[in-house]
Parts: sequence; structure tokens; C-alpha cells
Amino acid sequence: MAAALINGRPSDCLSVTDRGLQYGDGLFETIAAHDGRAVLLAEHLQRLRNGCQRLRLPIPDIAGITRQIASLAHEAGTPAVIKLIVTRGSAGRGYAPAPDASPTIILSRHPFPDYPSVWWRDGIVARWCDMRLGRNPRLAGTKHLNRLEQVLARAEWTDSTISEGIMRDSKGRVIEGVMSNLFVLKDNRLHSPKLDESGVDGIMRRQVLRLADDHGFRTHIATMTRTDVLSADALLFSNSLIGLWPVRRLATHLFEPAAFPTRLIAATRALARGEEVAR
Repeated sequence: MAAALINGRPSDCLSVTDRGLQYGDGLFETIAAHDGRAVLLAEHLQRLRNGCQRLRLPIPDIAGITRQIASLAHEAGTPAVIKLIVTRGSAGRGYAPAPDASPTIILSRHPFPDYPSVWWRDGIVARWCDMRLGRNPRLAGTKHLNRLEQVLARAEWTDSTISEGIMRDSKGRVIEGVMSNLFVLKDNRLHSPKLDESGVDGIMRRQVLRLADDHGFRTHIATMTRTDVLSADALLFSNSLIGLWPVRRLATHLFEPAAFPTRLIAATRALARGEEVAR
């Protein structure tokens, strides 16, 4: 199987009339592959189904997609990233969706990022982003294709020592990282921002909230401010590729590595690699 498939066939060409290109009318999933297996695939595909329902997209052939992803992961040989994109398909000009739309399914395989292992142990450097997230309860939580806010936020820095940025919404509330979800550890309680008006409800975010209880941390979903972040004992970012990164420095603010939840970080990293996690 080739490293790129469109509607199940090897290809890297997309119709100019595809609504994913025309309007960002679609969804995507970023899936880690380790040891020939797609990690947390069932969770990714369930979120895809939910997103299709929310955007009123035709739900694609999930069984077929599952087989194709499994084949891409098996053939990778080394750790890889599989990106799944589902669009509303091709149509003529105009915003109105066609009632008989047939979705376009795009699958591509990419090399796994070579992140330094010390980032999990010693923490990363992060910054505040100037770009703000718009608020839209109808779209909040979904991983839709409209990511200009993240593109502009990531364009704010070229310093390779900075690994991630924190994004706030138009009211100044802390929401997430550019490519990740955010957690604040304070007094043995793990807090994560509400995603009711903006942000992506990440697959690994859900796993971290589940694993936290096994490691002795209470969890709390709440509105979060800059002050909440700066008063934290520890600050962490999560996504499906990294598991959980602690932060050692945010702009000029330093966090003490002694406060890092090392067992939770290790468990989440193992989960992101597809390894069995001891409870």
C-alpha cells in the first residue's frame, strides 16, 4: 500500500472542487503508529463519527478506513504518523452542501517527529501566543479543518528552543496549546480548561483525565485564566503523539521539576506508544 490514499486508492491528487479545499469543510485525525499498530484507533474513529454528526457530514465507511489505517501502520516498519482527513467531497461553487454528498477520505503516512527524550524528563519551553481563538459553541471540541488560528499562532515564533504556545480565546480565557491540550496541576488536583466555546477535545486529553485518578490526582474542568496558569505547581501539554509534556519555563516564568507528576507522565507516554499501562 502506498503512503498516501484517496478514497482507498494510491494517489496524491485532489480535485480542485473538493469542499475540504474550498471551505475547510471536513475533519481530521492525527494517529500515532508504533510497532505496526495504530494507537488508540477506536477512540480516534469514534471522535470522527461524533464530528461527522455535529457537522452533518456523511459518515464514511469506518470499517474500510480501519483496514486501510491498519495496513499503513503495519507497513510503516518504524514509528509513524497517520493523518486521516474526511471532507464533504466534491461539489460545485457555493456554500450549500449537496444533499447526496459523497465524502472524500484522505490517508497519509509520515515520519514520526524526533522529539528529544529530555523534554519528558526536564520539561519544555513554552510561550504565550498573541493570536486569539474565536468562540463558537457549535464547533467547539471538534477537530475540523479550519485551523488558521493555529497556523497564525505557530507563525509567531521561529525559536527552535520553544516547543509549544498557549492560546487564549477572545475573552482572554486560557484554552489550549497550539497543537495540544493543556493541564494545570495545583495542590494535587489536575485542572483542564473548559472547551465549551473553542478548542479541540483531544484524544489524549481524555486519556490523561482517565489516568489521573489511577495516579492519585483529582480532576477538574473549569474556566482558566493566565493567573491560574502562573500559579500552578506544574503545567503540562498533551496530544496523541507526545502523551504528556511538562513545562519547565513559560516565557520568563519557571516551574520546578520536583513538582512534575513523573509517574503520570511516564504512563501517558507509554500509552501514546501503544504500550500497556499499569494501573
